[in-house]
Amino acid sequence: MAMGDTPITVIGNLTSDPELKFTQSGAALARFTVASTPRTFDRESGQYKDGTAMFMRCSAWRGLAEHVTESLAKGSRVIVSGRLRQFDWQTDQGENRSMLALEVDDIGPSLKFATATTTKATSGGNGSGSNGAGDPWSTGSTPAGDEPPF
Repeated sequence: MAMGDTPITVIGNLTSDPELKFTQSGAALARFTVASTPRTFDRESGQYKDGTAMFMRCSAWRGLAEHVTESLAKGSRVIVSGRLRQFDWQTDQGENRSMLALEVDDIGPSLKFATATTTKATSGGNGSGSNGAGDPWSTGSTPAGDEPPF
């Protein structure tokens, strides 16, 4: 993790099946959203109450992207670890926009309410976001010819 990155871990459920795309340069990119809802115990009612859900947009790259789309589906409870990034852009109408998103370093199913069977991947990708070539998004700008992660 590069200096200045904001590490974050989110536990929640996938809101839809991860979407796999390939950039113009051929890098695999998986996009998905994790919904995380805080839950507190209300002593007066003796029941748990849900708080306001947070929806975190996530992106995974290369081998990890392919593993995510092969292994996880809508509703899967996951533990996601990565780097919080801010993305700024301007709309066609000239309005400035900004969003926070999670660039995934690692992800796996939560075993709190489920079981899972793992299989060691035999693909050539190492599963990392940079694939040994450095982080193409560290400057906050899109590499020429590639699309942004969101």
